[in-house]
Amino acid sequence: MYYPDDLVEEIRLRSDVVDIIGSYVHLKKSGANYVGLCPFHNEKTGSFTVSPIRQTFKCFGCGVGGNVITFLMKYENMTFQETIKFLADRAGVKLPEFELSVEKKKENSRKQRILDVNREAAKYYYSNLRSSKGQIGRDYFLSRGLSEETIKNFGLGFAPSSSKSLYSYLKSLPDNFDDEILRASGIFNFSEKYGVMDKFWNRVIFPIMDANNKVIAFGGRLMSEGAIEEGDKKIPKYLNSPETEVFDKSRTLYGLNIAKRTRADYFILCEGYMDVIALHQAGFDMAIASLGTAFTSGHANLIRRYQRSKKVYLSYDSDEAGIKAALRAIPILRAAGITAKIINMDPYKDPDEFIKNLGKDEYVKRIENAEGSFFFEIRMLERNYDLKDPDSKTKFCIEIADKIALLEEEIERNNYIEAICEKYKLSANSLSKLVVKQAMKADNIKERTIIKSGIHNNNKESAKDSRKSIQKALLSWILDEPMIYPVVREYISPSDFSKEYVKPVELLFEQIEKDPNSLSVATIISCFTEEEEQTEVTSLFMTQRDAMLDEEKPESLKRLITKVLEQSLERMNENVNGDDFDALTKTLELKKQIDELKKKEFKLW
Repeated sequence: MYYPDDLVEEIRLRSDVVDIIGSYVHLKKSGANYVGLCPFHNEKTGSFTVSPIRQTFKCFGCGVGGNVITFLMKYENMTFQETIKFLADRAGVKLPEFELSVEKKKENSRKQRILDVNREAAKYYYSNLRSSKGQIGRDYFLSRGLSEETIKNFGLGFAPSSSKSLYSYLKSLPDNFDDEILRASGIFNFSEKYGVMDKFWNRVIFPIMDANNKVIAFGGRLMSEGAIEEGDKKIPKYLNSPETEVFDKSRTLYGLNIAKRTRADYFILCEGYMDVIALHQAGFDMAIASLGTAFTSGHANLIRRYQRSKKVYLSYDSDEAGIKAALRAIPILRAAGITAKIINMDPYKDPDEFIKNLGKDEYVKRIENAEGSFFFEIRMLERNYDLKDPDSKTKFCIEIADKIALLEEEIERNNYIEAICEKYKLSANSLSKLVVKQAMKADNIKERTIIKSGIHNNNKESAKDSRKSIQKALLSWILDEPMIYPVVREYISPSDFSKEYVKPVELLFEQIEKDPNSLSVATIISCFTEEEEQTEVTSLFMTQRDAMLDEEKPESLKRLITKVLEQSLERMNENVNGDDFDALTKTLELKKQIDELKKKEFKLW
């Protein structure tokens, strides 16, 4: 399906990058840009930058970048066509209708084929649970108190004891799934010794769906107690699909496809499948879980997107492991702008046990009396100190000050200082001073690098990247102040840039010459189809500049132009052939131009 370039550009122009990314990521204004925690990798300090002027995003930690289309394709696992349709619907743009041929329908994307495999596998497991060979699975679910309706709502299934049953079933379908796609799905093991084997067998199955109800992976619980031996290996009791092109566990929440429709103004965050299922069956349709993996900023961003009130109740296991998991999740939620409270489930370990023993009404009371995340952190911290010992109490106060110093709003810091002092009989004045002291220490740890051209770089660069940063610096300056373009163009052409930068520079120069007041990096990015290309182009145009005095600018610009030309000369010298007279002449001319440029005095206005 092809959409005309001008239509794609119209849709992109109607889709503000800050507005859309801000619905997924907690963004804070920082100068001309917005900054937040990257949704594509785990980080504690925000290096994810969104530029409203350039309509682009860039993470200076992992390097990913692009425009609003790139973001949605990567975050939502959508194809280009799906993304355009999503944005068009959102912007109220009517798309032309296409009737695909039978041949075209068969030419599904690789990701769609994997989703097709998962869908058929889920149907197979679901039907098995209702057959005689799935009785052991049905007995297990019924013993856990699940109703027929709940089993149906979550699409629960059963993988029989045969280690090739699913493979044989999929191969019998007219869909013609080849082994390469089956391997990519992650639900089969391939080996020279045993050939192709189902990853899940003799297990009850929990289909894992994304927010759009697409089956993206599976979890399975072995129908034997504990791990069992298979040759020289142990088969784990619980098993999940590996990460694939459609399944990223750090950005998947079990039960979100149902919980996103809840009328409640909060989510309940659990640890496992059965906790979520038990809570839903009891009427808590806002329950979700992070699939047994560590809670990440990707999970927090999903919550932020689908729970508009941005409130979460943590219902993790009450054992030490659950407490540690909660303590790890709290700062991630806080950084995403989400308010978190902790549900006390004593004397039971998890929500499933709690509901079975004390019932729904008591769980509601625990929600109403949930503890604020900050006080939960302090209470857990208190366990490590003897508050009757002055030295120990001092260390405890320093840790409290460290936590308060991380709070961004002054009124929030003051409120917690007041509450903490009242609880632990501390001096508000002394604790306030300690908070300031610890905050100053934290600020002193931060480093930043400024190169002579006035460019601010957030990421550590290799020698090769450092050379490219000169080119990025010049282009960033042109974007910020197009009036310097005539001066730059007098000396520089697109061919003076590194090979991979030539095309985007040509597009930029064409834009400026057409209309210097309508520069659009996002439009340039749209000319590239591959994710790697889009990331590289974004990086090229997203270098951040530090402020310079007007009198410093001419010399800084001259230095940048000279550096770019010297790099161009270097590349020419590497490729020149001693017998190529024309190339030698061009090299000498460029060297002469550089020498003259160094002597010249620049005036920009």
